[in-house]
Amino acid sequence: MVSALADVGADVRVLTTSPPRSARRADDDPRVDVRRWPVLRNRSGYVRGYLPYLSFDLPLFFRVLFGRKADVYVCEPPPTTGFLLRVAAQLRRTPYVYYGADIWSDASAATGAPRIVLRVVRGLEQVALRGAHTVLVVSEGVRQRVTALAPDVPTSVVGHGVDLNTFAPDGPCVEEPVDIVYVGTASEWHGAGLAIEALSQVMGTDETVTAAFVGQGSEWDGLKRRVDELGLQSRIRFLPTVAAEEAAAWLRTARVSLATLAPGQGYDFAVPTKLYSSVAVGTPVAYAGPDPVRRLIIDEGLGAATHYEPAAYAQAIGSLLSETRGADEDLVRWAGENISSVAVAERAVQTIVRVARPGSVQARK
Repeated sequence: MVSALADVGADVRVLTTSPPRSARRADDDPRVDVRRWPVLRNRSGYVRGYLPYLSFDLPLFFRVLFGRKADVYVCEPPPTTGFLLRVAAQLRRTPYVYYGADIWSDASAATGAPRIVLRVVRGLEQVALRGAHTVLVVSEGVRQRVTALAPDVPTSVVGHGVDLNTFAPDGPCVEEPVDIVYVGTASEWHGAGLAIEALSQVMGTDETVTAAFVGQGSEWDGLKRRVDELGLQSRIRFLPTVAAEEAAAWLRTARVSLATLAPGQGYDFAVPTKLYSSVAVGTPVAYAGPDPVRRLIIDEGLGAATHYEPAAYAQAIGSLLSETRGADEDLVRWAGENISSVAVAERAVQTIVRVARPGSVQARK
């Protein structure tokens, strides 16, 4: 989106975080002024929790309030950021666009957070949404939830996007490949523990199958413990979060990728976007969870999808293992037609420019 804004001549400033020391820093677009701010991170380098959020949000409030004025701001979650940006933007009498990648208060409910926490998060999110000139949303399901929380705010469905240059069928592969890979976050609402149970059944019938989990999340330690209990630690590996290029290599090398979504948590509309990255490199997805994702995978032929149940999921994984060899050109073609991040960014920019003050396309993200 930042690059697409620069493409239309916008003067773009990005106010973001300083990366963790362990991360390989990507090159910034030379046309864009990127301003980074140090934040609190947990031991894995992840920004998670209200104090880490505020370590960015509070300085951001003053950076917006006293920084060079923009014609429009674009704000990403968490809701604490949106709340404080709304206050600063109102003081500066400047509109902002909110990027609704998902609904944080619904995700918090899925984690079993205390009721008082849910009320606070819901209130902050409603304030952030209702103050926006427009909300960019990634799916129709998210749009419906935004409309429920902020009925009078316009929405624009831009879709999910994948960098098809990075996540492509051709490129480096990992030196020690596995048959099955899970790449990305494993939080409570993902319910990735089901994948471990299903893999134990798959591996019980085929002693040659191997798997890897690459990423992080609140469920990560629990997944490791369960693998140890099952005695599968020699066949299921765990690796920390990697750069996008390396994530693509893991997906590209595997025969099947995994994606799960625990149903019945008020978050069934969510999309585990890891499945799109897999499709882009041509690796089919084994998904367990509710519609609409299950129906999408079945209707579009993106892999195998089933209800959230270990035996059925094991069968779905096994069916893909018996069929797949090499990148699936049909999957790659579908990705190019449906989930290009370039197309998503262009749709977002059209909305952002319309919100900006007449006669100008200056913007700050």
